[in-house]
Amino acid sequence: MPERTPILSVVLFAVAAVLGAVGQYFYKEGAAAADGTLRSYLANPRVAGGVVCYIAVMVLFLAAFRRGGSLTVLYPIYASTFIWAALIARVAYGTAVRPVHVLGMGTLVLGMALLGR
Repeated sequence: MPERTPILSVVLFAVAAVLGAVGQYFYKEGAAAADGTLRSYLANPRVAGGVVCYIAVMVLFLAAFRRGGSLTVLYPIYASTFIWAALIARVAYGTAVRPVHVLGMGTLVLGMALLGR
């Protein structure tokens, strides 16, 4: 009998995907504010925000796996991080999301759905 993935595990991975994208945003902002020295990265609150997001992602992964579920179901949900990052870039920087990007995102979602089956 195949392993069933609890809905809470799915939700935890979905939240992790959003936090992963927010963490990428913080890293980008932190890199832009840094001067390239190690100190400018370590003392950078934006970089620290990214680190906090990624720690939260790992905690959510652990909580989701603790509740059970299949890696082949859960990991594709986290792959949606790329979609969230594109949406954040649209809002934060006005980055264009063209039809070809939407097609690519749709392809990712279809692929994630197929992997989860």
